[in-house]
Amino acid sequence: MNGARAYGIPEEDRRPTILCVDDDPVNLQVIRQILQNDYRLLFARDGRRALELAQTGRPDLVLLDVMMPGMSGHEVCAALKAIPALARVPVIFVTTLSDIDDEALGFELGAVDYLIKPVSASIVRARVRTHLSLVSIDDLVESRLQVIQRLGLAAEYKDNETGMHVIRMSHYAQILALAAGWSDAMAQELLHASPMHDVGKIGIPDRILSKPGKFDSDEWAIMQSHVEIGVRIIGEHTSGLLSMARRITASHHEKWDGSGYPEGLSGEDIPIEARIVAVADVFDALTSERPYKLAWPVGAACAHLVEQKGLHFDPHLIDLFMECLPQIEQVRERWPEAPRKKD
Repeated sequence: MNGARAYGIPEEDRRPTILCVDDDPVNLQVIRQILQNDYRLLFARDGRRALELAQTGRPDLVLLDVMMPGMSGHEVCAALKAIPALARVPVIFVTTLSDIDDEALGFELGAVDYLIKPVSASIVRARVRTHLSLVSIDDLVESRLQVIQRLGLAAEYKDNETGMHVIRMSHYAQILALAAGWSDAMAQELLHASPMHDVGKIGIPDRILSKPGKFDSDEWAIMQSHVEIGVRIIGEHTSGLLSMARRITASHHEKWDGSGYPEGLSGEDIPIEARIVAVADVFDALTSERPYKLAWPVGAACAHLVEQKGLHFDPHLIDLFMECLPQIEQVRERWPEAPRKKD
């Protein structure tokens, strides 16, 4: 028996849903004949009905006529993009040759493609299939990012019950990377990779993470092992976000003067992403309350960073960090630390 039907789910209801909007019923019938075997179809003959169906039917894609009485296709598209739950749904305009001058406006409003009337069945199928595939890829990437971020938060909950540290420090790292001349895309990747920096803490006993005093030599050795544990958790990757996360995890405790761990790397031998995260991580750790210390004032934390220029930290990155303090403060205000619960 088919797995879907075994659970009482009709197979046709699991097909992608397409909302078709056109004031001409003949055009809707043409679309029906082209797509009905592969997709679940919703039909609307005006903009207001289209918006109602979009919110109740949650389509995976919208085929939208441009020239309609009442609300135009452009107005419907703008309204769809203003609804958070529908903003990512791809909209393909269906237009006549006389409407071609409106293409630029349509793309500005968020449309992903145009089809010219009279439509070609093969082109309609190909464009719909392509844009639904792109949505699936985007959803997969988003899901992977959420898993990575949640794993970083899981490690952070071991010694910071609110989990705000990884959120703030990853934004600090993004700000600092942009100030250092990174592209928006690379800085965004750093934002998503940096929450994994302490994932190895998952393997450290709570009695050590929550110890209020200084570690003895054995405890310190166990604490340092979180780097190796984290590297093993992330695994080996030749490129991409997880490759960056591995480099950060392996080297964010290295120091500019070579006195860090685990490899004793120094200067520019330390990967740049790890040097950036080191600054962001220490600043947020200093300005946050922990079981073993009170939060430092921002001024005192900044003084410490400056004092450690050329020792713990890349001197140039410290200069850039100080220039970015207004943005850093905005992050601190947006994601404040909740008061720690008292026993």
